[in-house]
Amino acid sequence: METQEINYKNIFYPPGGILIWIIIFLELFTFGAALVAMVYYGKQAVEIFHASRLQLNATFGMVNTLFLLTSGYFMAISVEALKLKNTDKFKKLLLVTMFFGLCFLGLKSFEYATKLHEGFAIGYNTFFTFYWMLTLFHVIHVLVGLVILTSVYFGISKKNSTTTLEDVEASAAFWHMCDLIWILLFPIIYLLF
Repeated sequence: METQEINYKNIFYPPGGILIWIIIFLELFTFGAALVAMVYYGKQAVEIFHASRLQLNATFGMVNTLFLLTSGYFMAISVEALKLKNTDKFKKLLLVTMFFGLCFLGLKSFEYATKLHEGFAIGYNTFFTFYWMLTLFHVIHVLVGLVILTSVYFGISKKNSTTTLEDVEASAAFWHMCDLIWILLFPIIYLLF
């Protein structure tokens, strides 16, 4: 009977809880719909989208992809460290996770400043409208993710911590969602057109 209960919990209570996974699926649907719309409009204005995409720095996009994938890797192994009750290792790995998240934001901010300086603001054309809306929405998710990870870090650091493994897994799931969204955004925005 106990084995069945564990299996039941594993199916209906994924790491971090069902609520975070509902949020993740809604976010992925939202980004997916926006990317489909971008591809649709890109097919309507192939030359504009191609010329606009050439104004982006694909190297920045690739480096940011590496920053987020590295961050996601450290997030995954930090959770494993916490499962082994190695709180000190967890906290160190979580700091590395956040560092690479901040690196992503730093490079993205530099890219944004460059685009604005070159005159490619949100209303420049349809491509840049999608570029700004999608990447800024993603940046907001990364910022929220960093706030969540910071909260988890300080929660775990408290002497009588009420932060649970489920809280950590939920924050990890959200952070991995940010990685996944970027992996979808990067090729479509920086390489496709």
